[in-house]
Amino acid sequence: MKLWVIRWCSAYKRKINNCFYLKILNVIIEFDFRSVSAYLRALALSPNNAVVHGNLACVYYEQGLIDLAIDTYRRAIELQPNFPDAYCNLANALKEKGQVVDAEECYNTALKLCPTHADSLNNLANIKREQGYIEEATRLYLKALEVFPEFAAAHSNLASVLQQQGKLTEALNHYQEAIRIQPTFADAYSNMGNTLKEMQDIQNALQCYSRAIQINPAFADAHSNLASIHKDSGNIPEAIASYRTALRLKPDFPDAYCNLAHCLQIVCDWTDYESRMKKLVSIVAEQLEKNRLPSVHPHHSMLYPLSHNFRKAIAGRHAALCLEKIQVLHKPPYNYTKELAPGNRLRIGYVSSDFGNHPTSHLMQSIPGLHNKDKVEIFCYALSTDDTTTFRSKIAREAEHFIDLSNIPCNGKAADKINSDGIHILVNMNGYTKGARNEIFALRPAPIQVMWLGYPGTSGAPFMDYLITDMVTSPIELASQYSEKLAYMPHTYFVGDHKQMFPHLSERIILCDKVTCRKDMADNVAVINAADLSPIIENTNVTEIKQVIMSEITDSKLTRPVEVNFKIAELPTTTPIETMIASGQAQTSVNGVVLQNGLATNCGNNKAATGEEVPQNIVITTRQQYCLPEDAVVYCNFNQLYKIDPNTLLMWVNILKAVPNSVLWLLRFPAVGETHIQSTAANLGIEPGRILFSNVAAKEEHVRRGQLADVCLDTPLCNGHTTSMDVLWTGTPVVTLPGETLASRVAASQLATLGCPELIARTREEYQDIAIRLGTDKEYLKTMRAEVWRARSESPLFNCSIYTNGLERLYRAMWDKHHKGEKPDHILSLENY
Repeated sequence: MKLWVIRWCSAYKRKINNCFYLKILNVIIEFDFRSVSAYLRALALSPNNAVVHGNLACVYYEQGLIDLAIDTYRRAIELQPNFPDAYCNLANALKEKGQVVDAEECYNTALKLCPTHADSLNNLANIKREQGYIEEATRLYLKALEVFPEFAAAHSNLASVLQQQGKLTEALNHYQEAIRIQPTFADAYSNMGNTLKEMQDIQNALQCYSRAIQINPAFADAHSNLASIHKDSGNIPEAIASYRTALRLKPDFPDAYCNLAHCLQIVCDWTDYESRMKKLVSIVAEQLEKNRLPSVHPHHSMLYPLSHNFRKAIAGRHAALCLEKIQVLHKPPYNYTKELAPGNRLRIGYVSSDFGNHPTSHLMQSIPGLHNKDKVEIFCYALSTDDTTTFRSKIAREAEHFIDLSNIPCNGKAADKINSDGIHILVNMNGYTKGARNEIFALRPAPIQVMWLGYPGTSGAPFMDYLITDMVTSPIELASQYSEKLAYMPHTYFVGDHKQMFPHLSERIILCDKVTCRKDMADNVAVINAADLSPIIENTNVTEIKQVIMSEITDSKLTRPVEVNFKIAELPTTTPIETMIASGQAQTSVNGVVLQNGLATNCGNNKAATGEEVPQNIVITTRQQYCLPEDAVVYCNFNQLYKIDPNTLLMWVNILKAVPNSVLWLLRFPAVGETHIQSTAANLGIEPGRILFSNVAAKEEHVRRGQLADVCLDTPLCNGHTTSMDVLWTGTPVVTLPGETLASRVAASQLATLGCPELIARTREEYQDIAIRLGTDKEYLKTMRAEVWRARSESPLFNCSIYTNGLERLYRAMWDKHHKGEKPDHILSLENY
């Protein structure tokens, strides 16, 4: 956001002999060498004229001759010591050279000479703001406007300060005033667009950016801001075009470059990937060295080859920004309750903007209600408005206290509310994701503050004490990459509510006709699911197949018996089902039983489609619906495409080449990424038809169709987190390769808890070997699918009751440490809790 620095050239008011020079000095300066020549000739006539020296200095300044401008301003001041304009302009030049202390002194001198010098008030306010003295900056802007109410730049600068403080309505009013005074004020339009965007008024923000560009087509910042609107709206090609325009206009534009890099990552455009990554890392390094807010967002830092220290520092800069924002509130430290609530209960406060139809709620919606009310008292603080979904209502109903903080926009008052509730442990479920209000945590309304679940990384914040994780996700030897102390859950820190959300996927029946039915048939070509499968069992010929396969134990020559069980419904013919799918019908009848087309779940019950309700119909899911070959080995990955990098695709290509009758099933997430993936794969030697794409689906279908894949290939750069849980719930094995970041180790933690360590690779070669063996060894694939199918019900991975008990033990360990007066420290074992 640009702060407007005002510099005035004083018109020469004394009479001089040559009227030509008088005219030159009384018009707006043409900043070229003819102007310099004119002023030099004027000085030849009047060498001690301070005003001419001052105006000549302005020309030098505009030409980038800053040192010469400084010397000339100083000469003007020597000739006329009570010259506030010259002091103000000298300060501007000194600030340009980085001599901020000297610049500040010059502004103050100008104000001593003329306390109502509006330009100096405005420009000094800019310095105060950059130094973090927001209140002083605000006072100076207001003083400038008191002196000169029609001061458009001061209105715009004040608006930007108000916006930084979260006073969006006031900021909007001042931007509007700036534009009223100066209708072609492109910066004010662009910055007003930023305010409107923050207020979620996307359409008017778009209009503001467009108007700014219309006024000044070469306005790089406005093009970049317009790109951000396109990016957030999912219009990635438009965003890329606008960022490139911004960079063409202003090549040294770190924000635009890093945001463009992220857009290209989203669509898997890896042109000049290595050089792009190298430049991005150098940009971040320079910004951190100069203590600037990095252009890479903390949530994106995991995608780039940054050091752990850089990632932590990026998060730390954002945490520091939160601390700056709360300084203006002048709130004294809170007092905390030293005792537990009546009944010896801990008061736990969960804070999230995602209590609603969001992956976070899909994962944890049952946790508040499963807490032991004899041990803990649960408060859920919603940062977003009610989206009227059952996810929201379930959490609100089952938590003992549900407080909507979205109607308390002031972070100070929100923190007051939390503190008045006597919260012992406050849980941050957002981190740096959309909708976060980390300023609340910066105010420290609770004695213990914890990161959990919603953000896959460190906060970098001194006001966050613990990060809830586990020994696989965050090994103690990697503790230095976190600003928080590590607090280990007994199993994985990740949780999934799939057993409650999708009980109809707990069982399945394999569908076939008399011709294709055989004992060794695949269990994932055509699948029937229902909360109640009895109509199928009673009206068709259902056979239960049981096999015992001797499976080799990983890293040994020993074998173990693995029981493979599944039920097959044999139909006289599957033609009605095939016709239903081919014609797009919503349902068909087989042996008097109505079967719903799995592609049409949105038609019958939208709440069932979103996962808010369990489908009551019998649903059929087939490879035919997604144009998947029935006899192929289907590898899948249902993550957003930004999690794929060139090395990952290369591994996948190697796997496809080693498993001839195989395909890779991806999502158009986003659709524009498909072309880039296909093109890169073709250049690596993959023939057409080996990589297949499907559209993004509603939650229930998204999870259910995971049954059709044989193996899920995880993305090592940033794992599938919720997505891996979705796939594992359908019994499909996930192959993963953990890195060192939290985001790259979550799937390994899930698999370790599931009891399937053989799916966790240690090297790229091992990742490929595991996937290739699963694709070429049918018996091994059967055993691993059977193991995952069994373990999802028997292991702790999807057991929310076990998970909640572990959370409570962890909270108690945190509190005991605090109650003893000890500082937060790693909690690696809950043996005593």
